[in-house]
Amino acid sequence: MTPAERPAVPRQSPSPDQPPAPEDHRHMIRRRWLTAIIIVLLIGVPAGYLAISAGQSRDSGRDKESEASATGLQNDWPSKTQRRIYDVPVPSSATDVKYFETNSWAVSKLYVQFKTTAAGLAEFLKDSGTGTAALRPGSVAIGATDARTVGWSFPSGHDWAGTRHAQKDPLPTQDITVDESDPDNPVVFVVSTATP
Repeated sequence: MTPAERPAVPRQSPSPDQPPAPEDHRHMIRRRWLTAIIIVLLIGVPAGYLAISAGQSRDSGRDKESEASATGLQNDWPSKTQRRIYDVPVPSSATDVKYFETNSWAVSKLYVQFKTTAAGLAEFLKDSGTGTAALRPGSVAIGATDARTVGWSFPSGHDWAGTRHAQKDPLPTQDITVDESDPDNPVVFVVSTATP
């Protein structure tokens, strides 16, 4: 009888009473590795992502908290966004730039101080929508409360000049005071007030 003529013998399934055949050692190790990889992918990757996200969020929050809790002027330039929102075009020739921002639900203010040249002052005033002719000699346009907020003082013995550049809402209003004691290197003080 040839192999093709032999009748097929049906495979017998193991009896329920019979214990299963022992698992091959290599198959068992492969199964354990596969299980470990799945656990890492399902639990480890999202947990790692959450840890990284939390760290980045915490660092960002610390930066914002540090800026928000700062009291007084910061020795730095206000951001381009702040300069645009508050309409304070600090000239590129400015030095000793300092700023401070306050925010509330009713009003937001940007305080800026910088030293510039006579040409830089003219450029700043023009870009702000006013001009040197608007400066009133002997006038301090910044109020005592605003000056106190950032520790400014405007004592006698200086050549002060000031102006208020009022604009229609939602554009901000700037109170500008300039120390012209050294006309070639005036010091500019600005309080720009914006209402939402």
